[in-house]
Amino acid sequence: MSERSNIVTFQAEQLTEFGKEVLMGLGMAEGDALIAADSLVRADLEGNESHGISRLPIYVKRMKEGRISAVANINFEQLGSILRVDGNNGLGQVVAYRAIEQAIPLARESGMIGIFVRNSNHFGTAAYFCQQVCKQGMALIAMTNSPPGIAPWGGKKAFLGTNPLAFGFPSRSGPPVIIDMSSSVVARGKIILANKTGESIPQGWAMDENGVETVNPAAALRGAVLPLGGAKGYALALAIEMMCGVLSGAAYGPHVNNLYRDEDPPANVGHSFILMDIAKWMDMDDYFDLSDQLLREMKESPKASGTDEIFYPGERRSKEHTKRSGAGLTVPLEVVGELKRLGEEAGIAFLEGVRS
Repeated sequence: MSERSNIVTFQAEQLTEFGKEVLMGLGMAEGDALIAADSLVRADLEGNESHGISRLPIYVKRMKEGRISAVANINFEQLGSILRVDGNNGLGQVVAYRAIEQAIPLARESGMIGIFVRNSNHFGTAAYFCQQVCKQGMALIAMTNSPPGIAPWGGKKAFLGTNPLAFGFPSRSGPPVIIDMSSSVVARGKIILANKTGESIPQGWAMDENGVETVNPAAALRGAVLPLGGAKGYALALAIEMMCGVLSGAAYGPHVNNLYRDEDPPANVGHSFILMDIAKWMDMDDYFDLSDQLLREMKESPKASGTDEIFYPGERRSKEHTKRSGAGLTVPLEVVGELKRLGEEAGIAFLEGVRS
């Protein structure tokens, strides 16, 4: 074991079980704790470490402080083809998962349901909920707002969230089509993780509080993330803010509180989902025939020089999941130290990993 080792490898099942036990120790129901832990570890398995197990310590800290409710009494109100959800300050993964679970039978009746969630928190990757729905042979559009991360176009102070937008479509012959992207050049969580591990960030990701581009993650967190595609990303972030902050009745823009700022009250994050039962307007065999044909023709289209294969969104995610499920998950020592402290505080033995 080298003294210069800085990562530890774990099996995904180890991390999921550990996360579940820690959350249950705070009073969370076993089913809800499993959803939250599974969401985090799946993000790691798919190569999205900024939304993975490294988030568990801040969730636990805020639950202990009462800024996130471990046991949330989620309220549902159906108004025709709209499902209004009050998350009662529960953990975002649990609130969003349960909201979609509640909406699935409603969508089976009407073909489409709009879900608008208020009083929630950070919900991890939007892809997780798209995958939840695709298993049911349904399609989903998922959005959430977040604490200020993007400056209005022409401004230098963060105002809008990095507000992600995701789409999920089931596939018969391969992994589902999963499109999950933030309105910013990069998810703010990647900058948070870089700041935690002491790494610099690439040029073009963010600007400091003076509006000057920076590679320093701490300066970037004081400033703003750059929007995806310039003014287009800013406009997209605003549209998602309207869907998730205004139409849901949640907080919007600078009024969404920051999970990582100690003095902030509960976040009041808003989510919006459009859930579609494909079978209500199209024979499922026809849908799969057409979607498979679309994806096959796209993958067989002429390739640029140096390209061996054209992937559709969701394929790389699935391949990475398969690879890491076998090889294990590498966790930085900084994160391992935080997880060990969580285990000690909860009286739960931390797992043994392989250091490399």
